Amino acid sequence: MKNPLPFIIVFLALNISSPAQITWTMGMDVSSGSYGNLHPRIAADGSGNPMVIWGNLMDESVYFSKWNGVSFSQPVKLNPSWLTIATASWMGPDIAAKGDTVYVVMKQTPETDTSSHLYIISSFDGGMSFSPPVQIDNIGDSLSRFPAVTIDATGNPVTGFMKFDHSFQDSRWAVTKSFDYGNTFNTDTRASGWSGPNALVCDCCPGAMVSEDNIVAMLYRDNLDNIRDIWAGISTDGGNTFDQGLAVDQGEWNLFACPSSGPDGVIKGDTLFTVYMSGASGDDLVYLSKTSLSDLQGAPGIPVTGSFSGLDLQNYPRIDKSGNAMAIVWKQNVSGEDQLPILFTNDISNGFPLTYDTVDLDDVTNADVSVSNGNIFIVWQDDNSGTVKYSSGIYEVSTSVHTIDNNSSLFIYPNPASMDGITVRLPPYFDGTITYTVLNIIGKILLTRQAEIENGSIKINLSPFETGTFYLKINSGDQYLVSKIIKQ
Repeated sequence: MKNPLPFIIVFLALNISSPAQITWTMGMDVSSGSYGNLHPRIAADGSGNPMVIWGNLMDESVYFSKWNGVSFSQPVKLNPSWLTIATASWMGPDIAAKGDTVYVVMKQTPETDTSSHLYIISSFDGGMSFSPPVQIDNIGDSLSRFPAVTIDATGNPVTGFMKFDHSFQDSRWAVTKSFDYGNTFNTDTRASGWSGPNALVCDCCPGAMVSEDNIVAMLYRDNLDNIRDIWAGISTDGGNTFDQGLAVDQGEWNLFACPSSGPDGVIKGDTLFTVYMSGASGDDLVYLSKTSLSDLQGAPGIPVTGSFSGLDLQNYPRIDKSGNAMAIVWKQNVSGEDQLPILFTNDISNGFPLTYDTVDLDDVTNADVSVSNGNIFIVWQDDNSGTVKYSSGIYEVSTSVHTIDNNSSLFIYPNPASMDGITVRLPPYFDGTITYTVLNIIGKILLTRQAEIENGSIKINLSPFETGTFYLKINSGDQYLVSKIIKQ
């Protein structure tokens, strides 16, 4: 670990009237202003340590820094000198993390050149070291921009990007997936175009990718004859194909311009939560929508605050979850003053509170949030200081619904299995009827069945499968466990 730079500790003004249940600790600069501060993004590793990336327009680079228990590490430039990176206050590189696996995606400059590509760099030691860049897009003379990334159930990256023809026309969102942890990517598949035959996408609005198990959602702003609502392309096979989509925003915002603002989302159980900005009401407000993934039915988005005295605009919302906890941050301007609010609940089944906390009150350009097992991490772009600022807090983890670590192991015997059958002993909080799913090593579902628990166990027949390595997922309501099984 490199020696950390000296940091300035900033204690933040907070609105404590909200029942948000956050105990705030401290704030600080992630780095000095010489490294830039554009469009920061944050994710936590498997141990709950926050990792931050951001862009620097001066040298067209992306920087990375990680919490070391006391402060943030000295920033590391992730792109080599031959690879200049597109970044701005409203768009830039993206990051996804799962355990010690970290992926960062970026767009080469100039954006409108067919020789400029999308790249991914990978870390499998929690950001201590990164691989050389690997080209993501293999699209001939087409153009690309706005990369986004998520991680599937097997630890492979699934990347989305906006794609155009060589004349910068026919804007759409495409998704490409890796099956070898970011070394190569398959042919991209179209994920947008669900609003109608003439549908394009809003060509200067970034998108977001979210996933849970085998469900992948490509969130984007549509453009159907200047109706610029938020849509989602849905994949049920881990991002290999997108055969359905729907409007998660039904505001019908008619705008003959590009707002340069995209959505964000998370999946919790059967529900896709999406946050976005819309001016459909006449005011630029941040909305939250909830969509059922089982029947693809979405309710109209609801403003997170609605209009109130002095509010000029809201924009750039971000959302994250951990277990039952969920947080939304955004930028707003009230009576000429920039603010960074947060809505937080430690149990989303109770909904969000009616009032928000205020994390910062000055020079907020955009922000991001990460929630990780009792901790909340927030970063934002502060153009007064020229730095990326950081704040953290802790909350009480809700126990109203049993929360299971998806990396936990089931007790399976024999494993490896030389015979056709295995026995799976389940934890005591699993009872009655469960659903089990067998997936291959790339996450494809091979079999889904229901079974009755008898004496704390179930038996699974492996005779339909050849020898090899598989994943077994056990579901009971909102609870699930995943483990690896081997048939010899």
